[in-house]
Amino acid sequence: MSVLKAKEYKSFEAIKHVSADGIEFWHARELAPVLEYVQWRNFAKVLERAILACKNSGYDVRDHFAEVGKTIVMPKTATKQVVDYKLTRYACYLIVQNGDPRKEVIALGQTYFAIQTRRQEVADHFNQLDEDSKRLVIRGDIR
Repeated sequence: MSVLKAKEYKSFEAIKHVSADGIEFWHARELAPVLEYVQWRNFAKVLERAILACKNSGYDVRDHFAEVGKTIVMPKTATKQVVDYKLTRYACYLIVQNGDPRKEVIALGQTYFAIQTRRQEVADHFNQLDEDSKRLVIRGDIR
C-alpha cells in the first residue's frame, strides 16, 4: 500500500484518537475544520446525509456515530454545551463520501479512509490466520 504523506492525511492522523481498547475514533467537531467546513451548520448537513447512508446500509447508527456532549468556550468566558459525535472510521468514510466534491480535501479524505479501511481489513484477515499460514504470508512478503 502507498505511504500516506500528504499534509491532509497527516491532519486526519493528528485528530485520530485511540480508545483504551485500541479502537480508533474521530470527533466530528475536530473533523469538520480539517474538511474545511468553517460553520458547523454546513457540516451538520453532511453529517445527516452520512448518518442516513449508515442507516440505509443496515448498520446501527449509534455504533458509528455515538453522540457525545462537548463544552465550548464562548465570548466573555461563558461556556456552552454542544452536540459532538464520536465517529468510527466507517462514519468518517461516509462523511467524506457525502462531502462537497469541489473540495480537494474531500477527495484526499476519501482516499485516506479507503486506504486505512483496506489496511485494517488486511490486518484483520492476517490476524485470523493460523501460525503456519502467517509464516507463509510473511515469507512471501520477504521474498
